[in-house]
Amino acid sequence: MIRFVATPIGNLKDITLRALDALKEADVIFCEDTRHTLKLLSAYRISKPLYSCHKFNERTAAEKILSLSREGKNICIVSDAGMPAVSDPGREVCRYLTEQNEPYTILPGANAALCALVLSSFPSENFTFIGFLPEKKKEREELLSRYRLARETLLLHSAPQDVEKDIASLYSALGDRPACAVREITKVHEEKIFFRLSEGLQGEKRGEYVLVVQGAEKEENEASPRELVKMYLEEGMEKMDALKRAAKELNIPKSELYRETLDL
Repeated sequence: MIRFVATPIGNLKDITLRALDALKEADVIFCEDTRHTLKLLSAYRISKPLYSCHKFNERTAAEKILSLSREGKNICIVSDAGMPAVSDPGREVCRYLTEQNEPYTILPGANAALCALVLSSFPSENFTFIGFLPEKKKEREELLSRYRLARETLLLHSAPQDVEKDIASLYSALGDRPACAVREITKVHEEKIFFRLSEGLQGEKRGEYVLVVQGAEKEENEASPRELVKMYLEEGMEKMDALKRAAKELNIPKSELYRETLDL
């Protein structure tokens, strides 16, 4: 059996009973950093063989996981914190196992982005998890341009050395918006700092951050999705072209627009 196991994001007590049972039952554990995982296992008096599974060896690790699974071994896969494959190694393993028709399951647990969303008190009915921004400037600009008009709350991971650059990129792409930087989640020095993108985040940058950014505000004279499609139709566009353009501008699924404009 192969199990992807969520681990604590800070406080070691934030681990589920199922996760502890799975780690105790495992024949081997694949982890992002063996030294980091050893601290968690030692806290619960668990001793198991550890193998590395990080971004530089993930394909090799995936092949080893498949081989051990087909030998009947119980395997757990963890990252340093939170859910494997979500802004952490593991996605390549999931893809490879799916390609090989090898079943696996998930043991849920702590999640930094969702904790930060709740701590921020920003709208949580709709949100988009972006994760870490790309390193290359052009790729960052292309990614963030999709959310210029999006009204949902945005969630991003940011390392301390990248916070200032990430906030500058957000301001450049999205304009000035309220934001909240959350750090040390579940730890003794947990902190949330409200700021505006135009101001940047003041003070020394320490610890891993989740940046929570409010969605775009609706302008009083802003056209509704239906009105926008109608406007493009009146300009002479074909229906599907009008839907495609409006969907891209509003960052919503074309199918959603289609349902709203069946009579146009």
